[in-house]
Amino acid sequence: MSQDSDLNGLGDRLTAVLRPVRAGNGFEEALEQILQVVRLGLVPGGERLPAERELAELLGISRVTLREVLKVLQDQGLVEARRGRYGGTFVLPRPDAGGEGELRRRIAEVDIEDVLRFREVLEVGAAGLCAAHGLDREQAQRLREALDRTHGAPLADYRRADTLLHLTLAELCGSPSLTAQYAAVRATVNDLLDCIPLLVRNLEHSQRQHTALVEAVLDGDADGAREMMREHCAGTAALLRGFLA
Repeated sequence: MSQDSDLNGLGDRLTAVLRPVRAGNGFEEALEQILQVVRLGLVPGGERLPAERELAELLGISRVTLREVLKVLQDQGLVEARRGRYGGTFVLPRPDAGGEGELRRRIAEVDIEDVLRFREVLEVGAAGLCAAHGLDREQAQRLREALDRTHGAPLADYRRADTLLHLTLAELCGSPSLTAQYAAVRATVNDLLDCIPLLVRNLEHSQRQHTALVEAVLDGDADGAREMMREHCAGTAALLRGFLA
């Protein structure tokens, strides 16, 4: 049997895991799914992933987006690209390194799914409340300034600016109890985020979502604000599940 036939068979087996991503978080969800394939050992170390065309079709994304996903995996030392007739993207054997063990120890007692779901409930609720109740001029200015700080933040400071934007939205919803609960869950989310790399493509995507979210809130579009926040939380959740689950 030829190597191409083997790859076609591999693609058939992966259809149970790889599925078309939803609109809105294509990069993040595609990364989550391929990380799952690699971490579950569905493609063993030393073997080749399906061809880019086949992977892109399975995931329902462009080959440009797929290449960005594969670049992240390569930067993380999970795959390598090889040229030539028998080239492609190959899964690297997973080393027994201390870094992986340390990461697992940091999150061992965290129920990731519980944290992500609670975070989504709080954030979606806060966004909807802010939009439905409306903000006065001073509050609207606070929200705009928090958004502006995320746009101008250098990479090293981005997570702090991102946290402050979300905390500002929680504070402006008018529920001190929600704000306190959100601050606590956000601290846990940040601990999880510290365990994964900062990805420029994801940050750019998040910034577009932040802008659309703030616009919906300021326009009083409660349904739009809730939907954009739900989509934004889903993108972060996809990355955390992909790297940590």
